[in-house]
Amino acid sequence: MSIVRIFLLLPLVLLTSVWDASAMPASTNRALVLTVADAIGPATEDYVTRGFEQALEQGAALIVIRMDTPGGLDGAMRGIIKTITASSIPVATYVAPTGARAASAGTYILYASHVAAMAPGTNLGAATPVQIGGSPFPGGDKPGTGKPPTDGESEKQGDGGNKSESGALDQGDAMKRKMVNDASAYIRGLADLHGRNADWAERALREAVSLQASEALKIGVIDVVATNIEDLLQQIDGRQVRIQGEMKTLNTQNLNVEELLPDWRNRLLSVITNPNVAYILMMVGVYGLILEFYNPGGLVPGVIGAICLVLALYSFQLLPVNYAGFALILLGVALMVAEAFQPSFGMLGIGGLVAFVIGSIILMDTDIPDFRIYLSVVLSVAGATVLVFFLIIGMALRARRRPVVSGVEELIGKVGEVVEISDPRHATIRVHSELWQARGTAPLEKKQIVRVSAVDGLILEVEPTAGAMGEQPEPPRMEKQP
Repeated sequence: MSIVRIFLLLPLVLLTSVWDASAMPASTNRALVLTVADAIGPATEDYVTRGFEQALEQGAALIVIRMDTPGGLDGAMRGIIKTITASSIPVATYVAPTGARAASAGTYILYASHVAAMAPGTNLGAATPVQIGGSPFPGGDKPGTGKPPTDGESEKQGDGGNKSESGALDQGDAMKRKMVNDASAYIRGLADLHGRNADWAERALREAVSLQASEALKIGVIDVVATNIEDLLQQIDGRQVRIQGEMKTLNTQNLNVEELLPDWRNRLLSVITNPNVAYILMMVGVYGLILEFYNPGGLVPGVIGAICLVLALYSFQLLPVNYAGFALILLGVALMVAEAFQPSFGMLGIGGLVAFVIGSIILMDTDIPDFRIYLSVVLSVAGATVLVFFLIIGMALRARRRPVVSGVEELIGKVGEVVEISDPRHATIRVHSELWQARGTAPLEKKQIVRVSAVDGLILEVEPTAGAMGEQPEPPRMEKQP
């Protein structure tokens, strides 16, 4: 399908999406189910936020977030929690199906919900915040030990933290403690909202402990263990929950369950906010623009490159990007391009490749595995880049060794015939059926054959040559036999 057709069909898709949403009648006898089954990021936050807006427009009686997540980004998690706590519709977060988990950010969302439920065989916990930008200790080590500190060690160290010989608080340990204390206060506040076990929540944060569904129910971490959504609705019917500071009674006995699937906008956002996809889009965009500048008028590389680059920049402003890594990538590309146009025996190219790889590795400013750029992707793109630029350099070197076949320089070495004489050293000559003004290194004569030795503006410098223009050496003659 051509780009023109895509742009012509896009308004139709938008109108269809709007019509589908508006065509659904409002009903208070509905439980709207949102499914979060991946790492929590910008696309997840957008999906949940838009789902809450749709539930409010349709007058749904309950929102169920069915969750199975390994965790995610802090910013996206807090955005979802703000949406939940500000909702006038009760929210039940349900960890399902069997084998699912609500780890890290999922635990916070579970604590923030009006009803916290889990299916048998599920677990939650491991809510220790991950340091943005790497380990809080230089080199990832605890000072003086060569090993990262454990959470138990952090607890034993007290409020003073690790101290150097001078007694100053270690900067890495101070940053770690700030993060943990901030997250601890945050999750305890969420626990107090709905009367859940705040002490275990703090243990999940500081000690990264996990808990299975039945144990979580016993110690008051969750409210319900349900085998499915229908069982969940039956168990929470008549339960009192606090919504925006007021106690309300849930009426969920006969609710119709409706799934809200991600629309095309959310699916597109989910794809382009994958760090690996965003990284590839950026490189396609950069190389597309380079090809367009190198060969103006091509249009296709420029259009594709501009679209990919805009999508990549939009993705990066939603992701935790290390701008030093971004700058290193651009520097590396610039150096490799300079190597292609100004060969430097590999110095610019090697420096550009090193900067490119290092920048790609540190581009994502997070240690969360689902939001890192795979090393295989970095090496593949770097290898393809090196091959392309070696190909360009090889083509440039071969072009330099070829004889000139066009332009004024192509006249050097050609022979011509003197047509008119102005004075002994100035004449008009014919070369390639063209008349040129010529200046001779020796006196010239009419119909003399001359060779072009240099070009000075529009005047050719010529020197006499023996023989007629274009004549070939005569073949040896055979004498007649008597």
